[in-house]
This record gives sequence, structure tokens and C-alpha cells, in this order.
Amino acid sequence: MKIGELAERGNVTHETIRHYVHQGLIHAERNPDNGYQLFDDEALRRLRFINRARTLGFSLKEIGEIFAHTDHGDSPCPMVRDLLQTRLPEVRSRIRELEQLADRMEKALEVWSSMPDGAPDGHTLCQLIEHWNEPRTDMPEGDARSPHVS
Repeated sequence: MKIGELAERGNVTHETIRHYVHQGLIHAERNPDNGYQLFDDEALRRLRFINRARTLGFSLKEIGEIFAHTDHGDSPCPMVRDLLQTRLPEVRSRIRELEQLADRMEKALEVWSSMPDGAPDGHTLCQLIEHWNEPRTDMPEGDARSPHVS
């Protein structure tokens, strides 16, 4: 099959196929008559595998290592388990960091909704950001709208 059919059947772009070929993840044969890349069912199988592995957070480098194990007749499953066991706590930590960021963003938007827009005056770029996390003098200490985050 040509690159367009592989891309369509694999639900990816032509550029993605070219990138995977360049990375050595998918292999193509050249048609001697016209130079077109031709892909077999194995290329489609690998493409579908890559898509599934990417949804689990595997990098292309890691997918290449999985293919290397498989191509040498070794089971990549122990390595796959180890990678996910290592990565899962990192992902959970990143989720906590993103939740904290979302909380800061919500607080900032709440505080900023009552602040006027300021024009750059040579001393400030955006007063909203520059004064973020500074206690407001026009509000009592502990006011929920205070941008100060401890």
C-alpha cells in the first residue's frame, strides 16, 4: 500500500508516516519503477501499535526499544511494565502540580476581575501579573480576594 492508504488506515498524517520511517519504527520498500514507498501489513500493524503505545505515554524512543526486543525474539513486556511503574508516580505528581496551577489561575482571575486594566507606562508591562502575589492594601487581611498565596 502507498503512504496515503497507510496514513488513512492508521488514522495519521503522511508526515507522521514519514517521521516514523525516518525513526526506523516503520519500514517501507521502494517501488523500482517510480520510487514510491510501499508498505505492507506489518507496517500497518506497527503503526497501530505505535498509536496505542503513545496513548499510554510511551515515547518514540521507548517504542523503538520495544520493537528492538520484539525483533530479536525477546518479550518487551517486563520492560513495558517497569516503564509504566516508574512513570505513573511521575504522572500523578505532575497532575497535582497542574491542579495547583489551575487553583492559582482561578484565584488570579477572581482577583483580576475587580482590577482595572492598566496601560504600559514605561515602568510596568502588565500590572495584573506584576502585582500578583502582593498583598492588596485596599482589602482587609485574609480577604478571599487577596492575591497573596501562601
